[in-house]
Amino acid sequence: MRVLGVDPGLTRCGVGVVEGTPGRPPRLVAVGVVATPSTLELPQRLLRIEQGLTEWVAEHGPDVVAVERVFADQNVLSVIGTAQAAGLAMLVAARAGLPVHTHTPTEVKAAITGSGRADKAQVGTMVARILKLDAAPKPADAADAVALAICHLWRGAAAERIAQALARGGASA
Repeated sequence: MRVLGVDPGLTRCGVGVVEGTPGRPPRLVAVGVVATPSTLELPQRLLRIEQGLTEWVAEHGPDVVAVERVFADQNVLSVIGTAQAAGLAMLVAARAGLPVHTHTPTEVKAAITGSGRADKAQVGTMVARILKLDAAPKPADAADAVALAICHLWRGAAAERIAQALARGGASA
C-alpha cells in the first residue's frame, strides 16, 4: 500500500509518501513541502497548494491519502488556514478517486513514538529510525507528513482489513 501523508498548512503543507505491507518495514518514497509565500492573497495560496498536492498525487500514485485532523487551539486564524489546506488535500484525493482518512496529532505521535505527548523532535527521530534514514526529514512539516503516512500504514490499514473481513463474514452469514 502506498500512502500520501499530508500535514496541512498554508505556508508549508508537509507531504510524504510511504509504501509498505503488513509485517514489513515501511519504505520512504518521497518527502517535501508545498510552500506558499505569505505575500500572496489567500485564494492564490490555496490554488498553489491544490496544484502542488495534485502534482504529488499524479507523480507518486498513492492508494490512499492520510490527512492530519485539524483541531482547535488558541490561534483561530492558524486553525482556519490549516483547515482550508486540509480540505484541499481531501478534495484532491476525492478528485483522484482515492480514499481519505484523518488521524489526530495525538494518534500519530502515539503510533510513531509510543507516546501521544511526544514533541516534534521525538517524532522526527522516530520517523528516521523507522525508515532507516540518516536524519529526520526537514522541515518538521515534512517529517510530520511522513509520520501520518506511517501511522496510516500501521493503524488505518489494519482497521480497513478488519472492516473488510467483518463485511465478508457478515455477508456470508
